[in-house]
Amino acid sequence: MRSRLGAGWPTAVDIPELAHRCEERVNGWTMPSSKSKRDRLAVVFGQDALTLCRAVWAPGAPGWLQEIEPVAFLRRMLVQTYYVSTDARGREVIVKREADKEGVPPGHLRLASPYDPDARWAAKGDDLFWLGYKVHLTETCDTSAEAEAEAEAEAEAEVLPLRLITDVFTTEASVPDVKATRPVQQNLTGRGLTPGEHYLDAGYPSADLIHEAAGQGIAMVTPALLDHSPQAKADAGFQKSAFRIDWKVRQARCPQGRTSTGWFPVRQHGRDAIVVQFARTDCHACPVQDKCTTSARGTRILSLRPKELHETLTEARAEQPTKTWKTKYALRAGIEGTINQALDVTGLRRARYRGLPKVRLQHAFSATAVNVIRLEAHWNPKQPSFTPRIQQTHLPQPPTRSPNPEGCGSGSGAAEYSAATEAGPLIGSSFEALTWRCADSGHSTDRGCVVQWAADSQQSPSTRTNPSA
Repeated sequence: MRSRLGAGWPTAVDIPELAHRCEERVNGWTMPSSKSKRDRLAVVFGQDALTLCRAVWAPGAPGWLQEIEPVAFLRRMLVQTYYVSTDARGREVIVKREADKEGVPPGHLRLASPYDPDARWAAKGDDLFWLGYKVHLTETCDTSAEAEAEAEAEAEAEVLPLRLITDVFTTEASVPDVKATRPVQQNLTGRGLTPGEHYLDAGYPSADLIHEAAGQGIAMVTPALLDHSPQAKADAGFQKSAFRIDWKVRQARCPQGRTSTGWFPVRQHGRDAIVVQFARTDCHACPVQDKCTTSARGTRILSLRPKELHETLTEARAEQPTKTWKTKYALRAGIEGTINQALDVTGLRRARYRGLPKVRLQHAFSATAVNVIRLEAHWNPKQPSFTPRIQQTHLPQPPTRSPNPEGCGSGSGAAEYSAATEAGPLIGSSFEALTWRCADSGHSTDRGCVVQWAADSQQSPSTRTNPSA
């Protein structure tokens, strides 16, 4: 195919059979069954893109061509997917990039779909892979004691408990869950719904986040990251908690009474840390050296966080094994029901639009639909879950607004979804959850303020936010 764009642009784009390869949608034809033929076709696609980009970026080409969004996107896809080199005979060779040879961009930058520039590949475990986005849901909930008291009161009043989704946060699929914790808390604080207790899954916390949240009056109830030293993984020998740290004199004392000889503030993985080192003479002569270190040097080295973060993490780890903490944390599980309801009722697993802004809007609409269903069920407890279409259900007017709601809580969950493409979605999902509880207490039992808050976002009342069961 030969084409000439603009009278002032003498360059002709000559790509044989380009029209034949591009006249049908990608899902309108079948890929070759042979791997060698598929690899050859991938190279041909790369050569087509390279020829087009060179024509657009040629010295005499109009500058406005480079500003066309699909053209710029094609260039990004070409650079990330293909590698151009020259062989021993001086011939140009274009090959598809491989991670262990030519290298590929990191996952959060790598374009994964020619139809959606924001969609990303992600994986969880060894069996789950999906292309698209990730959404974190936050809902209200109650503690055990409050839930029991509320259940008795609602049973007498013949009303259903009310749990409302209060925040929806959507990211690319490649964004780790821990990156969503701070934005979710900031969103809640901005709405006047600062949680007093925040129940999270294991993927959301870090020592920095736990300490930062505590300074804002938010207690994060979550499985803290455990000690990943070889001794802790093997559950044998002396773990990091067996060493006594003297922050004033900047020394550590081992279980055998030896003190460290080195204390070095460093930066590890972009974070402040402290490396503590013990002398070789002390470690080599120690009778329990094999229980303390397996390093080639034969000395034990500790990596610590700064004092405040270290103490916060140590306290969280010490509390985790207790029965009280486990009973308390079990309340987080209620968010899974909210995720399932959003999936079943609104089809949240499939992204109906392309681009992160539109997908975020879809998720917000889905959460709103779930809230409407829950409000209707709360106001009409005797109404069956499913009614014939010919039967119209009229929602009653909400009660008068009260200064503070009773029994509101929050929980957040994350679900990963597929991106809609021309070829259809690649569906995969897994779920994680977090919940939160407000320290405020003594609220009125009138639920009307919650209903009014849903309609009047400009004047959000302070709410109690507790973990859901």
